[in-house]
Amino acid sequence: MPDYAEPKYLLLGKIERPHGVRGELRVRILTDYPERLKSLKHVYLGSDPNTSRAKAYEIKSVRFHKGAALVTFADVPSRNEAELLRGQMVMIDMANAVPLDDDEVYLYQLIGMDVQTSAGEKLGKLRDVLETGANDVYIVDSPQYGELLIPIHEDTLIDTDVDERLITVELPDGLISED
Repeated sequence: MPDYAEPKYLLLGKIERPHGVRGELRVRILTDYPERLKSLKHVYLGSDPNTSRAKAYEIKSVRFHKGAALVTFADVPSRNEAELLRGQMVMIDMANAVPLDDDEVYLYQLIGMDVQTSAGEKLGKLRDVLETGANDVYIVDSPQYGELLIPIHEDTLIDTDVDERLITVELPDGLISED
């Protein structure tokens, strides 16, 4: 049994603001599968992926513009009603999530994993993942080094073992002072 909590929902995006006067909303995309939005009949809106008060909204239309999704919901006909949804998370229930390939994991599965170097030195636990656009940065709480910010790319991420709850990394030179 995993020792991480599976959320009720997975994030697809976050509503930034209304777009135009007919209830369309600009949504910042937070998924690796943004095209999937066009095939969905409904999504859930709420404050976070673990909320028990998420509300289902029927999707009327989706289009993409300047790196964002412009979404219209059936029950949101005006800019005033769209304004009330500013800041809400756009989510999908876990049952309708895109199945992952064998070498993929959801970010929530990484949180709390132990992190070690390729030499076997225990660094600490992964607290969060910062998605910067260029590459992710793992935020590790380390008893001996404090907060470590490890840039993740093909040279630094050696292995992610979900079953063992262990991430193995090769630290970049100079990340930890030698003194």
